[in-house]
Amino acid sequence: MDSVWSQVTAVLFDLDGVITPTAEIHQRAWLQALNDFSADETDYHTFIDGRPRLDGVREFLAGRNINLPEGSAGDAPSTFSVHGIAALKNSLFLHILDHNPFSAYPGSLAVLSALDDQQTPFALVTSSKNAGPVLRASGLHDRFSIIVDGIRADEESLSGKPSPDTFLRAAALLDVAPCDCAVVEDAVSGVAAARAGGFGKVIGVDRGAGRDALIAAGAGLVISDLQETLP
Repeated sequence: MDSVWSQVTAVLFDLDGVITPTAEIHQRAWLQALNDFSADETDYHTFIDGRPRLDGVREFLAGRNINLPEGSAGDAPSTFSVHGIAALKNSLFLHILDHNPFSAYPGSLAVLSALDDQQTPFALVTSSKNAGPVLRASGLHDRFSIIVDGIRADEESLSGKPSPDTFLRAAALLDVAPCDCAVVEDAVSGVAAARAGGFGKVIGVDRGAGRDALIAAGAGLVISDLQETLP
């Protein structure tokens, strides 16, 4: 394996858009949930991508100078509130997920296998609370022994991306210093979180966020697919 992976002790992967093509499903669900506000792909990458669900709603509304009540966790998907929009997005995401079979990116699977071969530990770090369903649907649930997702973040009061908290927690669970870890992210907020956490290598996977935006956020290397990191 080339030097991209040989120089690190552990690797932390984002899920949607890095391991599985589900970032596209998230974007589709978000744009449907925000249809009343004429949200577009630029809004998704600027305000939402990579952030915890509620934070994504808040950032979008603030960015558009739209005032809606916060609401509460019990708000129905039809409610015009932060929690209501988040509930609608989640409902749409799960519906699309159930009706659209998908597989993990072949290049990402190849990298996971290569890391296994050289006994380099890795973990999954995602803001999503749907990591379990996505991993099961893609047949990857047994590939990750350590998962720091949106559910765990809530349970342990970890701030979501662009805060580095979830990445730092995963590094601690692997018992590896951040400076010895690589982080692989497709979202600007995720790249910013990795850079803020002092991680040794930050790799951006450009699935639509844009090379320049990922570099500006702190990516030291930007690729279009993880296959590019293998010989």
